[in-house]
Amino acid sequence: MKVGFIGLPQSGKSTLFAAITGEQPDPYAQPAPRHSVVKVPDGRLDYLTELHHPKKVIEATIEFVDMPGVSMDGDKGQEEWRRLLPVIRQMDLLVAVVRDFEDPSVAAYRDRIDPKADFEAVWDELIFADLDAVTTRIERIRSALKKPTKTHENEQRELSLLERCLAALESAVPLSEVISTDEDRKAVSSFAFLTERPIVCVRNVGDDRADESAGIDVAHVKASLTLCASIEAEIAALDEADRGPFLADLGLEQPARDRLIRACYRACGLISFLTVGSDEVRAWTIRAGDTAAVAAGKIHTDLQRGFIRAETVAYDDLVAHTDMKGARAAGKVRKEGKTYVVADGDILNILAST
Repeated sequence: MKVGFIGLPQSGKSTLFAAITGEQPDPYAQPAPRHSVVKVPDGRLDYLTELHHPKKVIEATIEFVDMPGVSMDGDKGQEEWRRLLPVIRQMDLLVAVVRDFEDPSVAAYRDRIDPKADFEAVWDELIFADLDAVTTRIERIRSALKKPTKTHENEQRELSLLERCLAALESAVPLSEVISTDEDRKAVSSFAFLTERPIVCVRNVGDDRADESAGIDVAHVKASLTLCASIEAEIAALDEADRGPFLADLGLEQPARDRLIRACYRACGLISFLTVGSDEVRAWTIRAGDTAAVAAGKIHTDLQRGFIRAETVAYDDLVAHTDMKGARAAGKVRKEGKTYVVADGDILNILAST
């Protein structure tokens, strides 16, 4: 999964990126997207590692991308925004960071501290970007339909869909509410519409409010949370052993990385299943609702193609009975077919024909 950080200048977006990834920005570097792959924290792997002593442990990962903050005022800012759009369209999820802290040393965008207004400013740019793409394509299709071709029927279907998209965008309705079927998604997949993407809103507050957790009430987001990026960046720079006491002093149970990753998983409807053995203990990411056959394909396409059955036990059941032997004796290990819907934390062993 690729997650893009977007936001207005001085929102603290890059500070939050440092808190999540542990990577500090280079103050002398030219503005450009910064990429970092982060391991998804999963305490279940610790227990399974102690149980199996595998040769290696592989966590799930997320690629975070920090987009330069762009002022939407003036032609230069708009030009920079358009230059970034191809990269932003590659993201699976967008994290919109908005400022809600006072700091006289950091000038406020448009001389205001208004997180809701800042989110709306970012949201408007996502709408306008999709609107521009839709309008341009509609004009080309209408022009093509004036000439006799063998593709008229397909173009007419695409035009009908895009006209619905246009009407929605003109009313500031995200395309995620319009494009609802697999057929429609396939038809517009090449556009990589931004308002199809799930959005997480992060309100960045000051040090004196670091223990706040509730997000702000804004429309069109899948999750909203509050973090103090400056404090979280300090925590991320500490040794692992020192982070717990620091968090406890602030009244926080988990660092920003853990909270944001959980929000991203919820926003995208993702879960993890686990595989275990002496060679490897591993977490795999799939969508909630995916079947055992799809999970098998995540491991290897041959497993999905030759799928016979999955031996399955819930992680909590395994822990309750110490190990696989105990879970089996308690009747907690099941044999499931290819249509079984995998639950978060399921431990799977796939049997397939070769």
